[in-house]
Amino acid sequence: MKIGIVTGSHRKDSQSAKVGRFLSAQLDARDGVATWVLDLGRSPLPLWDEDIWSQGSQWSAIPDLKTALDQSDGFVVIAPEWHGMVPAALKNFFLLWAATGELSHKPALPCAVSAGEGGAYVISELRMSSYKNNRLCWLPEQLIARDVKAICNEDSTQNDTPNHDAFAERSRYALDLLLAYAAALRSVRNSGLIDHDTFMNGM
Repeated sequence: MKIGIVTGSHRKDSQSAKVGRFLSAQLDARDGVATWVLDLGRSPLPLWDEDIWSQGSQWSAIPDLKTALDQSDGFVVIAPEWHGMVPAALKNFFLLWAATGELSHKPALPCAVSAGEGGAYVISELRMSSYKNNRLCWLPEQLIARDVKAICNEDSTQNDTPNHDAFAERSRYALDLLLAYAAALRSVRNSGLIDHDTFMNGM
């Protein structure tokens, strides 16, 4: 099983990417699970425009990314809370994939990142507006990496142990559910019921 981890921060060395590495390591430790990472801070995508339909030169990396998404059974989507919002790079990512199968009917675990006690706004935003045409299926579970500078650090002496351990325990639970949903939704995708030719866009 392959799980894609999408890190939505614009920053090249972000706390969100650190959380992504932590969650990736948890998944890679499971038998039969492999991960790949799209860090939008280190591998930014062009802003959506009509040239994507005619394969303009700025979209040369899209076929490889499409292949990675197609081969994924599920996703972890990590979003820092900037001004109470999902960053533009992550919103742009969702604009690129319509009902063409890359994300469709695949489970995704939303994970917010906050330097303080925030994070809830971006979870709500992701659930409200990011899945309509691409048909991504958000899990009814979520993670919020609060006080993020004090958790998920490779140097354990930099972690606040109670907070780090609580996040680690909750993430193990949420990732187990993600893998279960990923296995279950394969049958939906293979059922022959999906008709994106007739019903391209969500209502």
